[in-house]
Amino acid sequence: MSNLETRPDEQVCTAGAQGDGVELLTPRDVPLGGPRAMNVRRTIPQRARSLVGAWCFSDHYGPDDVSSSEGMQVPPHPHTGLQTVSWLFEGEILHRDSVGSLQTVRPRELNLMTAGLGISHSEESPEQGRPPRLHGVQLWTALPGSALGIEPHFEHHGDLPVARSDGAVVQVFIGRLAVAGEELASPATTYTPLVGAQVDLEPGAEVRLDVDPTHEHALLVDTGDVTFEGRVVPPSNLGYAGPGRPALVVRAGSGGPARVVLIGGLPFAEDVIMWWNFMGRTHEDVVRARDDWMAQIAELDPSGPGGGATGYAAGAAGRRFGQVQGYPSGPLRAPTLPDLRLKPRVRPDQG
Repeated sequence: MSNLETRPDEQVCTAGAQGDGVELLTPRDVPLGGPRAMNVRRTIPQRARSLVGAWCFSDHYGPDDVSSSEGMQVPPHPHTGLQTVSWLFEGEILHRDSVGSLQTVRPRELNLMTAGLGISHSEESPEQGRPPRLHGVQLWTALPGSALGIEPHFEHHGDLPVARSDGAVVQVFIGRLAVAGEELASPATTYTPLVGAQVDLEPGAEVRLDVDPTHEHALLVDTGDVTFEGRVVPPSNLGYAGPGRPALVVRAGSGGPARVVLIGGLPFAEDVIMWWNFMGRTHEDVVRARDDWMAQIAELDPSGPGGGATGYAAGAAGRRFGQVQGYPSGPLRAPTLPDLRLKPRVRPDQG
């Protein structure tokens, strides 16, 4: 998914201070494009905390009725320096990209795209036969410096490990997690130690998740009355717990079932610069990526402001983001870039 904000702020993403309790991160509403925008609730990045392990972006959307609308329509757009994680609770999304992927993702399946040095992709609700509701999360992880130059690639995993214990169902889509003595390991490729999992709880159920005590974790609540390590985390909020815990306890209230997403990982050792859909280490990395994308889409129709109709052709020589051709609305133009190199770098923990 693209960040469709028309005036995205530069974010200096860095590991934040770690307290003893559970820190509550409230979401902000972000419309994803135009008057028919799909609204999402974004919990990271924000000034108080921009990273949880390598997780650097969390959008929570729906449930949205897409039975009489176009649903999700995110035209071709670029990424660098990150992985995108598409995870659904309801509905379907069709993914296309410049390495030749064409893949529908459904609930409890994982679409994982690794941008590396550069990729472009689109996401849309299928035109025919799609379910009436769309509901899920879009997550990004920052790649470490050692992986910034890797070739882009895509993975789909439809059979992910699940454990059941005393009214809880836990499914791991990234990394490893132990539940009731059973270790669950996802086959998805990661470049730093990470975990991502969906947890479903019956009313009044409690689950203990055995985790790596060197990792930090956060719990995004989708539905239900939930306590995380003894603290109430309201729906759409993110509860953050710092390193030092060998286990995390999640409990649902007695009034109804609950669904949450756990993310976590080893605190990320590198500061990164994020602007729009690009991640790098310097302002110049971002400027160069934007210039490359805008030059590339201008090639589609040199007389137009942003190129012609678009889609994808894999293996386009000399094009950092792959060749794009055939998508009805054309590719996304990057927002106007302020002179980032003149802005002071403010770390989130400096206020």
